Amino acid sequence: MMRIVVKIGTSSVTDEHGAINNHAIQTLCNQVAQLREQSHEVLIVTSGAVAGGVAALGMSQRPSDTQTLQALAAVGQSQLMNRYNEYLSARGLIGAQVLLVPNDFIDRTQYLHARQTLGRLLELGCVPVINENDAIASDEIRFGDNDRIAALVAHSVGADALVLLTDIGGLYTADPRIDASATLVEQVGADDPLLTVNAGSAGTARGSGGMASKLSAARIASWSGVRTVIASASKANVLQDAIDQKAGVGTQFLPHNRNLSARKLWIAFAAQHVGSVVVDDGAKNALITRNTSLLHAGVVEVSGDFAAGDTVEIVDVRGVSFARGMVGIDAVQAGAAAGLQSSDLPEGVDPELVHRDDLVILLDK
Repeated sequence: MMRIVVKIGTSSVTDEHGAINNHAIQTLCNQVAQLREQSHEVLIVTSGAVAGGVAALGMSQRPSDTQTLQALAAVGQSQLMNRYNEYLSARGLIGAQVLLVPNDFIDRTQYLHARQTLGRLLELGCVPVINENDAIASDEIRFGDNDRIAALVAHSVGADALVLLTDIGGLYTADPRIDASATLVEQVGADDPLLTVNAGSAGTARGSGGMASKLSAARIASWSGVRTVIASASKANVLQDAIDQKAGVGTQFLPHNRNLSARKLWIAFAAQHVGSVVVDDGAKNALITRNTSLLHAGVVEVSGDFAAGDTVEIVDVRGVSFARGMVGIDAVQAGAAAGLQSSDLPEGVDPELVHRDDLVILLDK
């Protein structure tokens, strides 16, 4: 038995007019039912709520303001879930709606609660249908695309495989839609620099993802020990072929021997960084080789307008970003404390700018 997380993007669950594509959802549900018949457990991460709301309200184009987008998500989410319930029920399966927000992965208590809920749903034989809670998520604190949610869910439930279904057949050497010589990259090793591949960051007009977000999700999953496949949603039997590792199904990303916590995965890949901290070589070496916290004494420069709890990039004196961390104080305090020994800090300033539990080294080890 395998546990599989499958994510399908907006471009694959909606048609060219932005309406929910019933055939696409029915096809996916049929493939999920096929895997369930083989005793596999399947969780679906689906996009399409906002696009479904746009179509339901007869809008000619997707708005850009947050309040309207959240209202559209509320309209479209129920319609989206109705389709999943209908087609899963036709195959004797029960769908269960799960809406997640970033705090479900940042806060330890909430993370454990979400994981327990998903696990119990699987024990009850349900198919969790997961989406970001766009109707209430703020623009500042949100995932932004479901690829990252899928990767974090895969980590949370201990999945054996993550399948990212999209409108393209995998990772290519160039964009196959404009370059006829583009060839499919069938396998990416665990030590390959997954995020340095030149891939488009923008998704379709109906969605928010793109190949860059899928590569980021693949790295999250890889660093969780989860094998990932990027493949075309329109390919026949794509889920079965992905599970069977059939040649040509898409691009397979092999799992890494690292296994980060959900909190560190969030800091490393899902959180938006709002500033940077330049550190000297001594501090860099200590962070990488001794797994220490970042102390103010090793800080050379602080930039950005961050607050306590924000995520910042940690950069060496040559401008190379090698880590990310969640800071314990704001930018003004950090700038004033830069270079000071712990004994020289003003009263009440924590000697650790970034605690080691909130710091992730991005270099492959």
